[in-house]
Amino acid sequence: MHHMKKVLVLYYSQTGQLHDIIASILAPIENNPDISVYYEVLQPKKPYPFPWTAYQFADVFPEAFAGVTCEMKPLACNPDEDYDLIVLAYTVWYLAPSIPVTSFMLSPEAKRILKNRPVLTIIGCRNMWLLAQEKIKQKIKDAGGRLTGNIVLTDKASNLVGVLTIAVWMLTGKKERFLKIFPRPGISDRDIREAGRFGSVILAAVTGEKIALDQDELNARGAVAVDPSLLLMEKRVSKVFNLWSAFIRSKGGPGDLKRSRRVRAFIGYLIAAVIVLAPLASIAGRILKVCLKDKIAVEKDYFSHNELRTEVKN
Repeated sequence: MHHMKKVLVLYYSQTGQLHDIIASILAPIENNPDISVYYEVLQPKKPYPFPWTAYQFADVFPEAFAGVTCEMKPLACNPDEDYDLIVLAYTVWYLAPSIPVTSFMLSPEAKRILKNRPVLTIIGCRNMWLLAQEKIKQKIKDAGGRLTGNIVLTDKASNLVGVLTIAVWMLTGKKERFLKIFPRPGISDRDIREAGRFGSVILAAVTGEKIALDQDELNARGAVAVDPSLLLMEKRVSKVFNLWSAFIRSKGGPGDLKRSRRVRAFIGYLIAAVIVLAPLASIAGRILKVCLKDKIAVEKDYFSHNELRTEVKN
């Protein structure tokens, strides 16, 4: 009698895009009669709005970046079930996992679900995911799980175009071409469709004796592409976000009117950063790429795999 394999998919998707990505990647697994796939939507007690207002979108920043949790609805799945693979899919909010995902990862249930189990992460985001994944790596390790694979889908639009189109989508709720001239926001339908190519690698791992995904095999199919100039930018932005997050939180928690002026100031900073700093950072990134070639090669390799650094992060 062979053992029916069980895969648990944990995710939170505000726009539904992430759900489409997961469905595409896991299609070969879903279609296998020897594997059962459970989907668990991580649900905050107080849902986050979609579409957002610009203010609501900025007001989640301080807590998202700082890893502050929100209250979550109880899970529908049984945390003590014997799952063979855990798929954790998340989107990135301000260089960090979305608040519902952080909240789940810090819950007692997360330890019961992840302990001693292989975990595959799936990220759907605009372009900056490296530091968010570091936070997730650490939380998986803290819960006793082992990260065995990572697949990242990003928005291929250039930085400025991507910022604009995503902003319009988030603030209007419409995933269509802004003014009919810009590309559609988010990850392209074609990229989502073609993400099925990872499914066969995952299927082979799940149906094998021991689940060990091979990140190099996933990377050969384009699972992770590390852009060094974005890494440099993330590290810089992270330092500034740290200051802003503390500055806003010192005036109260989410939705507190006492902090509204600071949240509005942060919106101003974001707009300025996108228009002025992002182009400068990409130029600086190009120069540094040349100067720090060896260091960048090491960093690229590190972020393309799933081990967690042991030394203290700067």
